[in-house]
Amino acid sequence: MLTSMTGFGSASADDHGISCAVEIRAVNNRFFKAVIKLPDRLALLEPEIDRLLRDIVARGSIVLTVAVKDQVSTSAVQINTQVLKTYLDHIKILETSLGGSKQMDLATLFLLPGVVEAGDNTSEYLATHQGLVVRLVKEAIVKLTEMRKREGAALWADLQKHLNVIKEALGQVTTLAPKVAKDYHDKLKNRVSQMLSDAKLSLSDTDLLREVALFADRADISEEISRLGGHIEQFTHVCQKEEQAGRKLDFIAQEMLREANTIASKANDASIGRLTVDMKSAIDRIKEQVQNVE
Repeated sequence: MLTSMTGFGSASADDHGISCAVEIRAVNNRFFKAVIKLPDRLALLEPEIDRLLRDIVARGSIVLTVAVKDQVSTSAVQINTQVLKTYLDHIKILETSLGGSKQMDLATLFLLPGVVEAGDNTSEYLATHQGLVVRLVKEAIVKLTEMRKREGAALWADLQKHLNVIKEALGQVTTLAPKVAKDYHDKLKNRVSQMLSDAKLSLSDTDLLREVALFADRADISEEISRLGGHIEQFTHVCQKEEQAGRKLDFIAQEMLREANTIASKANDASIGRLTVDMKSAIDRIKEQVQNVE
């Protein structure tokens, strides 16, 4: 069945003081495009997360965001004891040269440049957080997939309505098509008879039939009717059997529109013309909707 390219999935959990939330948003795109937003110290997880997304999503724009709050990590920062010792040594020298002693608390010392540094614990941080992040990414992907399938089911229901419009109109066109040549024959015969009567001339039935035969050949739409019916069957089959059907459905819809246009131009009949307008309107709606199909 069909899968929509639009959807949303999220997952969150607390694990031993680590809070993590994952959100995935998907919108339409002709190709696969993923933007993965991770905390700096989890940047090495991007290839793995990208692979998880590609395993599920064939095309569409994906934005995946991971937010982490760590309540227990004590190594997020570190104290550079060597720099701190250097500051203290200089303070002692100043006290000796200036005379007297000045009290300085630790909080003030920690504000000095280079004393407090960001901890270089990326590998340790990754090891303690990777399992939770990857698990939540997988859960969010499952929810995204479920929503995309629900959206795909709604798309298929809408597409069926438009297909039924085309089928009904095509059935009426099929009924009307054989009558077009006969109607043309009758109209032409009456018109010519009137003109010849006024001019007191005559026209052989052979000449009249030849003209009608030429018209019938130009206005023959049996092949177009057959091809359009085949396209409808193929479109339905692809919707029901193929998961990543968007590109194929777009191509089939283009072919359906081509046949409808040809029928309208060749038939030379007002009733068929009105029916092809209905068909083309429904096909346009189909073309719009298949842009949402993966």
